Parts: sequence; structure tokens; C-alpha cells
Amino acid sequence: MTAFGDLVLLAAAAVLLVAVAAVRWSTRLGVPSLLVYLAIGVLLGESFLGIQFSDAQLTRTLGTIALVLIIAEGGLTERWSRMRATLGPSLALATIGVAISVAVVAVCVHYLLGLDWRQAALVGAVISSTDAAAVFSVFRRLKVSRRLKTTLETESGINDPIAVLLVILLSTSDRPLAGPGWWIILVIVYELVVGLAIGLGAGVVGTWLLKRAALPAAGLYPLAAVGIMVLAYAGGAVVHASGFMAVYAAAVVLGNARLPHRQAIMGFADGVAWLAQIGLFILLGLLVSPPGLPGVVLPALLIGCVLTLLARPLSVIASVTPFRWGWRDQAFLSWAGLRGAVPIVFATIPLAEGVPNAAWIFNVVFVLVVIFTLLQASTLPAAARWLGVAAPDEPTEVRVETAPLERMRADMLQLDIPLGSHLAGVHVDELRLPVGAAVTLVLRDGAGFVPGRDTRLRTGDSLLIVATTEVRDETERRLRAVGRRGRLARWFGEEGAEHAS
Repeated sequence: MTAFGDLVLLAAAAVLLVAVAAVRWSTRLGVPSLLVYLAIGVLLGESFLGIQFSDAQLTRTLGTIALVLIIAEGGLTERWSRMRATLGPSLALATIGVAISVAVVAVCVHYLLGLDWRQAALVGAVISSTDAAAVFSVFRRLKVSRRLKTTLETESGINDPIAVLLVILLSTSDRPLAGPGWWIILVIVYELVVGLAIGLGAGVVGTWLLKRAALPAAGLYPLAAVGIMVLAYAGGAVVHASGFMAVYAAAVVLGNARLPHRQAIMGFADGVAWLAQIGLFILLGLLVSPPGLPGVVLPALLIGCVLTLLARPLSVIASVTPFRWGWRDQAFLSWAGLRGAVPIVFATIPLAEGVPNAAWIFNVVFVLVVIFTLLQASTLPAAARWLGVAAPDEPTEVRVETAPLERMRADMLQLDIPLGSHLAGVHVDELRLPVGAAVTLVLRDGAGFVPGRDTRLRTGDSLLIVATTEVRDETERRLRAVGRRGRLARWFGEEGAEHAS
């Protein structure tokens, strides 16, 4: 590698580490980390450290790829049992709600700021979609009622198709709405239905393949799962359906299936989604031109107020009132409609197509997202308490490989009993594991059960053992000793027992 390549690699690694460290800081402040990443991108850009970047088309392409990975990870974590109860309100918000939001913003922007109808409608379409990355990151640590949380997450995962279709229509034609309205509605329905069908099909087939494929390494299963979800997006895009809908549907199917190495798949998808968020937001920060931002602060504030205080509440009222939601839930849904990377990525579409005033629209959307994401995300906990929708006792799904075991200073061990091992025939209490270690699960003949003290181990059993960090090494030594010498192995006898005849 050349010296320049080494410097680029050094800089990229440094930026990545700073971005990862910034997650802890942003979590303490209660704001989405996307704002920190956007700030890093701006600092790296032309006005500060001097990196020149203005390729809107490349940003749009890379941004779409990043959104695919982010939406895929969000779909993997959704439970169908929770989604089923809120699917109606979520679909209404993602369709009727988006349409109302676009219309209200377009009317206000046209009459208050003097933009022509096409540009006013374009502004409304760009900012009409809530952002999956922002919603997922905030609601992982904010405990509200399950119905509210699931509705917001599902809405953010499926509301992009209509918004992006409207943005493309308004960006690629001088008179995009000149055709009959029924035709536009038909196109939207086609995109949603076909995208959903492709995603469900990819998820079902992918699940079948992953369960039956005997891959030679466990690390290949996460790669295959991500590949299936990206394939769903590409399949939808090729037939001009909603790729975002396809990838979300495929991810939900995979996430609710009993896949081999499920935890490895979830952990890998989580890491890829974080990397996509970091890269996407830094790239968007690089694209923006800071000298052009001060002049759009007032228009951004005006449009943001219209969106947050008028358009979003009206769309929520129209969408969820038929489902008999109370005013407290509706008020929280209105305030929790977070914008983030999605509107900024959508704003690159008119920029790449050369639409008049596209640079102004991009700057307005950038400022709007920064200000209102910071304002809304930081006040959501207080809003939840004030409205009485907070649920501090609501259980949260956790992943055993990460935070829970680390917080408890514990490790998880897996032990397989092979043919010829002296562990076969030993009772669980005869393992004499140190205090702080316990056999929590035994897998035998494909069925798992919690063992008792008198459970006799058999050849072919797989044991799941939890041990505190302090006794992990001692636990491993004891298990090896019993495996070689049986129940009479000495407590600290590995060295002698290993070489005994």
C-alpha cells in the first residue's frame, strides 16, 4: 500500500474510533448519536479540516445502501407477536399519515415562503418520513408502552416507500402530478404490495436455506443472512417495487425464525448497522456546505414548526383515531415522529437531479433535522412522563453476548460431551463447580431443559454454563479435570491428572 493509502487508512480508523466513543457520550445526553456523526462530518469538511466532497449522486447511492442495512437490522429485532397488534395504526401512519404530512407542509411552504407548488411539495415529501435509525436508537433506551414503541418502530420501517416515490416523481419531471391521480395511487400500491411480496418470499426461502445449509463456519451464517436481506432489496428495486419494504419484510421474517447461530446473526447485523450509520451521517456532514447554513435557519425553523406542531399531529389524528387511541398516546406519537438520516438522504435526490433550489432544500432539511432531532429526542423522556405513557417496568429484549453479561461480570461457556469423555455418567452436583458458576441448560437429543443437581450427564449432551469472571478459569480447569478423570478428579489436579496413566 502507498504512503497516501496508509494515511487514509489511519484517518479512517481514527474517525471510526472517535465515532464509536461518541456513542457513550450521546447516550448520556439522551440524544441520537447521528447528530454527533453529522458534526464529525462537518468538522472534516471543507470549512474546517478541508476535505472537499460534493458528489450528491455518490452520497445518494451510498446513503441508500446504508439505509438498507439500518432497516434490515431494525426488522430483525421486531417481534411479530408485538407487530401484529399495532400493524393497522402503523400502516395508516405510513400511508395516510405521510400523504397528509406532505399536503400540509406543501400548502404552508407555498403560501408562507413563496415557493412554487412543485418545490413546496418536494420539501413536504422529503421531510415526511420518520427515520428508522433515529427511532430505533432512541427507543432502545426509552421505556414507553409496548404499543407506542412498536407502532413507532414499525412506522419508521415501512413509511419510506411512499415518501421516496413522491420525491423521485417530483424531482424527475417538470410536471410530475400532471397525470391522473389514480395512476399515482396505483403506482404506490404496486410498489408496496410487490415489495412486501418479494420481501416475504425472500425471508421464507432464506429461512429454509439457513436452517438446512451445513455451512463450514459459524461466521458464514451472519453473512448469508445479511446477503438475503440485501437480495430482497435489490429484487424489489429491479422490478421497480419498494426495495425498502422488501428488505424490512425479509428482515422481520428472518428475525422471527429459529435460525442457527441466531445470536451471532443479530450481533453481526447490529455491528453492520452501526457502521452504516456512522459512515452515512459522516458522509452527509461532509456533503453539507456550512457557509450556506446560517441563511436557512429561519426557513428551517418555520418548516420544522409546521411539520412538528401541525402536519404530524394532523396525520396522527387521522391515522390512529379510528383505532380508538387516546389523546395522550396521540400526543406522544406526534412528538416522537423523529426525522434523521432518511430526510437528508432523500434531499440528495433533487440535488443529484439538478432541481432548481435543490441546494437550498438540502441545507434547509439538514438544519431542520439537526435542530428538531436534538429538541425532540432530548425531551421525549420528559414528554413520556408528563403524558403518562412511560413504562419503567416494561421488559426489554437483551442479547446475551453483550451488555447483560458484561454488567454482571459474567461469561457464558458451552461444553459438549464427546464419546469417551468421563463427564458421561457424572451428576451435575458431582461437577463440584466453584461458587459463582452453574449449569443453566442442557441440550439433549435436540431438546433443552434446566438440569437439577441429580441430573446425570450423557454422551452427546451440550451444556450451557454461566460463570462469574473471577471463577471462569477455575471452572474451565474443573471441567477439563472431570472430563479426563471423572467424578474423582482432584479440584486443582489438572496438571497431574492430565498425565496420569
